[in-house]
Amino acid sequence: MSYSDVKKRLDAGEIIVLDGATGTELQRRGAQMDPSAWCGPASLNNSELLTQVHLDYIKAGADVITANTFASSRLMLEAAGFGDQVEEINRVAVEAALRARDLAPAGRKIAVAGSLSHMMPVAAGTAKVDEALVPQNEQLVDNFGELATILKDSGVDHIMLEMMYHPNRAPIALNAALATGLPVWFGISARRNDKGDLLSFEQHSDVPIDEITKLIPKSGVDVAGVMHTGSEIVGPTLAAIRKHFAGPMSAYPDSGFFEMPDWRFVDVISPERLENFFGEWINQGARLIGGCCGLTVDHIHAASRAKATAK
Repeated sequence: MSYSDVKKRLDAGEIIVLDGATGTELQRRGAQMDPSAWCGPASLNNSELLTQVHLDYIKAGADVITANTFASSRLMLEAAGFGDQVEEINRVAVEAALRARDLAPAGRKIAVAGSLSHMMPVAAGTAKVDEALVPQNEQLVDNFGELATILKDSGVDHIMLEMMYHPNRAPIALNAALATGLPVWFGISARRNDKGDLLSFEQHSDVPIDEITKLIPKSGVDVAGVMHTGSEIVGPTLAAIRKHFAGPMSAYPDSGFFEMPDWRFVDVISPERLENFFGEWINQGARLIGGCCGLTVDHIHAASRAKATAK
């Protein structure tokens, strides 16, 4: 599926199924996660496994698969000792996805997205950024720009900005993605505080969700939505996005929790329950549904069923 096919279907109001987790699915299938860079370096020695993960999602109904590049910026890879392999690691990840596209069942047209996050080094055993290791903006501009360029040159169809939650880092990542000239999707992550307020995922301070949704530009972004967020708060976050964005929305939650460098598959939502949520989000205007960390092929089967029964 060329990106023009995706855009045409979005413009027609059709529902598109995204894939599920890549990094946590690699872990679930036995790949070693890096203590400094999480799933980023795993592509190097697991390219065939990664292709199989992508292909399994395609067979479950995914129209769009996402390269394993979420944690592959130079900032993350240098901390893990892979600073001289940034381009190689990202190209291997994209090639694994492109290979899966080529192996898709006859008649299936699949788009390949490059994931670009503003992930920073995370303190061991937590999900919190180690603020002492966050660089100056100039380095972030260079690192995100480098990754965006590698993704484009490697052949992705569009760039998915994932886990946009920080009011300073998100615009830098957005500018890097837009500078490639590729289509861009904007994925927000949210949480609630102890008082029940809907906030960005930022862990070190309470950032109102509107501080992030207002960063979505009026033009230049084809899709905006919610990802790496618990299913129970995806709906309210979609409503917050809709106040600032009139285009197609996406919804791909996570389930379980992160303790660097591993995902904990604890209390993972059942595919049947997630299918009900998919129906609710479709009714809210979501046109792209799938899964993030902790979610599996079974959950993408649920997305396909929700697509089939959508009114």
